[in-house]
Amino acid sequence: MQFKTDVEAADSFHEAYTRLTAEISKVIVGQDKVVRLLLTSIFCQGHSLLVGVPGLAKTLLIKTISEALHLSFNRIQFTPDLMPSDILGAETLDKDRNFKFIKGPIFANIILADEINRTPPKTQAALLESMQEYAVTIAGQYFPLDRPFFVLATQNPIEQEGTYPLPEAQLDRFMFNINLDYPSYEDEVTVVKNTTTAVKNQVNTVLTAEEIMAYQELVRKVPVADNVVEYAVDLVSKTRPGTERAHTLTNEYLEWGAGPRASQFLVLGAKCNALLNAKYSPDIEDVKAVAVPALRHRIVRNFKAEAEGISIEKIIGELL
Repeated sequence: MQFKTDVEAADSFHEAYTRLTAEISKVIVGQDKVVRLLLTSIFCQGHSLLVGVPGLAKTLLIKTISEALHLSFNRIQFTPDLMPSDILGAETLDKDRNFKFIKGPIFANIILADEINRTPPKTQAALLESMQEYAVTIAGQYFPLDRPFFVLATQNPIEQEGTYPLPEAQLDRFMFNINLDYPSYEDEVTVVKNTTTAVKNQVNTVLTAEEIMAYQELVRKVPVADNVVEYAVDLVSKTRPGTERAHTLTNEYLEWGAGPRASQFLVLGAKCNALLNAKYSPDIEDVKAVAVPALRHRIVRNFKAEAEGISIEKIIGELL
């Protein structure tokens, strides 16, 4: 994609986002905020963790996004007996008795890691290199993944038996932790009407892989004022108990706070949010718009907060 100016590119980005959400809304009803956050993480080269009860169309949502973006899509169902080779692939002997690498489902543009907390940490860790380095290493061989690459992992907040909580190091790899709520009454009526007939809505392709990567570069080129960066870093600093900038609530209710990756994602998310709002530079309101999904999985409550029912969202709200 070639644009004469960055302003022209920004206008094109906003127009493409408008067309993209219009196509996705043909299938996905009433989850505008979730769709916006998912697209933000894609354009920021990040990954997202989606938390919601079963049956809220998490798989359909990400499959629809992949169709609108003309990207390859694989769904991996995480189970207690899933092995790393089931995700990454493995070497096998061919007919000439030579080792040949058979690629696993990780080799796609968009990966849906369904119920990621159902599998042991050894298998969860198989995603770490691909999420950070956009590659996998098998038997000493380095295999780069197709770009763009995006992991959407889902967790069910219920049925906690037989689950393996994600370690903090892996949670920190996700740009956003997004809560998916039940649809409103009106939206659910629309969903039922749309899904109980023989008519299927066709989702048209809006962006190609090359265009997505061009827009990912554009997001990083967006200028940002020093006061916005300082606000993001100060917000993250307030989540760290026992430090100089720690908030009073932090020292009282948090076990530990967010690391520098949170500050990076806050600024990147603010840049993308500004472009989606047809602005050429982010302000503090854009940082606030992405603060909750960027921070809620990076700070850990202590026993007192759990005992008193103080939620992560309430603490972040006070910090904002």
